Amino acid sequence: MPLLRQPQIIALTVSSLLLMEQLDGTILSTALPSIAQSLHVDPVAASVSLTSYIVGLAIFIPASGAVADEFGSRTTLLGAITIFIFCSVLCGQAVSLPMLAAGRMLQGVGGALMVPVGRLVLLRSVAKSELLGTMMWMMLPATLGPMLGPVLGGFITSAFSWRWTFYINVPVGILGLFMTWRYIPQIREPSGKHFDRIGMLQAGGGLALMSFAAEMISHNTKPYWLSAGLLLAGAGLFATYFRHMKHHPNPLLDFSLLTVPTFRLSVTGGAASRIAVGALPFLLPSLLQIGFGLNPAQSGLVTFAAPIGAIFSRLYVIRLFRRYGFRTLMMLTGSGAAVTFALIAFFRPGWPIWPLTIVLICSGAVQAIQFSAYNSIAYADLPENRMSAATSFYSTFQQVMLSAGICIAALAVTTSRIVFGHTSVTAFDFDAGFLVTGLISLLAIPAAGMLSRNAGAAVSGYSPGTSRDNAHPMHTG
Repeated sequence: MPLLRQPQIIALTVSSLLLMEQLDGTILSTALPSIAQSLHVDPVAASVSLTSYIVGLAIFIPASGAVADEFGSRTTLLGAITIFIFCSVLCGQAVSLPMLAAGRMLQGVGGALMVPVGRLVLLRSVAKSELLGTMMWMMLPATLGPMLGPVLGGFITSAFSWRWTFYINVPVGILGLFMTWRYIPQIREPSGKHFDRIGMLQAGGGLALMSFAAEMISHNTKPYWLSAGLLLAGAGLFATYFRHMKHHPNPLLDFSLLTVPTFRLSVTGGAASRIAVGALPFLLPSLLQIGFGLNPAQSGLVTFAAPIGAIFSRLYVIRLFRRYGFRTLMMLTGSGAAVTFALIAFFRPGWPIWPLTIVLICSGAVQAIQFSAYNSIAYADLPENRMSAATSFYSTFQQVMLSAGICIAALAVTTSRIVFGHTSVTAFDFDAGFLVTGLISLLAIPAAGMLSRNAGAAVSGYSPGTSRDNAHPMHTG
């Protein structure tokens, strides 16, 4: 398959879709009080608009690769964006909470197909020597969305209405439709094999229940036994998939991909790092608002420091990988992530905010480098005919780990409150959440240490044994 001459345009198109999907949920979280007032429901009940989206997203993520292979990448993306736009209008017109929840669940179906299929297009359209740079573009929206969303959400809700948090998706989505139609190639590789419907119910259903439980936990939704029950039920349903896949000729999630060392490292080492990243959007705003007494607008401005670090890291990340390779940088960023989490936990109410802002800028830069590495090396040694299965597996795994991060952080905060006898959650309890997830992120270091020094060299351009010459890109035929 000939390589496209416009990898940056493809990366920009895919990353804009990812940004739209990422912003949608985080903008809405700020608008929940206004939604509750408008629809005459309790603010806690209004959070179902967040969890229903997660359910739709989780059910269809495992099937995204198979759908793209069957109908073609461009067709699938155009369909996913159309669903997303239509459901955004439906949500904006909602006159009741059930109508809003239904629209959000269908919107999640569009989101589930947009991001994994967009990543698949990149993998099939970009040379491995250009993969690291294009993945860096992919990672920026993932960092920007959770931090920028609350700021935009507060402005849109205050200046216009909560309904415009959905209507804003329409012009962005229409632009995405044009860019997809114009620049995304139609790659269709039907396998001719029987689609694993039972596997989709088991894996997608289990993932949906676990994600739903994680959202309930992150919003402190009661009763707690319901969250715990849904979490266990989801884990149990997902576990039944492992027995099912042994007897299916074409399993939905192909665990044989883990025999590829670089893919396995990205999954195992990335698990520890993604748990920490999944916890951050829950821990940081809560610490700033509950622990430090900032209002939502002030909290949003402080958390926006992390995307600034991610943007600046874009300037030097490729040179760093060419100079030091995946193994060294992944070990260093694993250490750096744990250090930044520990420093955040060290801060106390009443201290100046600017040192915390500097730490968050560093944290954003470290995470951007770290996940550019994981998202690139995962596919470095995979043949093209396994890319579809790999993107479905990887996207499912990401959702599981991000949900696990919320659950672990919430458990650490609650345990700290109970052990130390606090009548309500304090800044000290959130410190426990940062320390626990930071310690977990350290597990990424030994996982990265198991790589060979030249692992992923075709992607990074790194050549062991040379020094400053590594600052120049390697050319591949």
